[in-house]
Amino acid sequence: MRDFLFVAALAGLGGLYVALIAALLIADVAAADAKRLPTLFDDADLRAALFLSLTTAIVSTALAMTLAVPAAYLLSRTQFYGRGSIEFLVDVPPALPPTVIGLSLLILLRTGIGRDVSALIPIAYEVPGIVLAQVTVGTAVAIRLLRATFDQLSPRTERIAQSLGASRWFAFRTVVLPEAARGIVSAATLTWARALGEFGPVLLVAGVTRGKTEVLSTAIYLELSVGKLESALGLALVLVVLAGTVTALVRRLAPEAVRS
Repeated sequence: MRDFLFVAALAGLGGLYVALIAALLIADVAAADAKRLPTLFDDADLRAALFLSLTTAIVSTALAMTLAVPAAYLLSRTQFYGRGSIEFLVDVPPALPPTVIGLSLLILLRTGIGRDVSALIPIAYEVPGIVLAQVTVGTAVAIRLLRATFDQLSPRTERIAQSLGASRWFAFRTVVLPEAARGIVSAATLTWARALGEFGPVLLVAGVTRGKTEVLSTAIYLELSVGKLESALGLALVLVVLAGTVTALVRRLAPEAVRS
């Protein structure tokens, strides 16, 4: 009886949060105008926002994974001086308020190095600014997920390959990466979903210029600011569907990535 009451109490408390999320989704669907949704992207500006969202999310995910895979592997497999400081810095972006990240990026772009880079590639209030904001947060998320993947892999096969004469790079490329493939795909998928929904840093670094730097997340803000609740809700549902699809895909590919 005591065990039953204990489990029932836990289920009741946990169920409150589950019920809240379910209620949010149900409320969105119930409030949406089903007749308007199919015509939502008849608006050329919203089509442009959708295209830019998908494009920048793909580019930023590719960049984030390029940075995250080697960083996560080193943190998982090697011991070196300053490792604790690096781990701290990697953990900072997801913990910071999004507005702080966006403001910090703007300040960085006003430094000497930032101005030099911006002279070659315009970043502030341009499309590259969207990618920079997404990569800043997405890379940290990817490193966390990938490190968990590498930690779960036994280094034995890698060491055997090296004992047979393979270089560490060859062992990494032919042994470690194939073993971590599912985790890498899952991390990339979740990083893409995070980039697609990034709002605060994108808003501050790239702004919301209709037809230029407007993505789905900032389009929702813009639609709300002019009183277009139905359009904002429709865009929100698009993001919900994309996020739900990605989550379902990741749970199928690598359930442990979702639990981590």
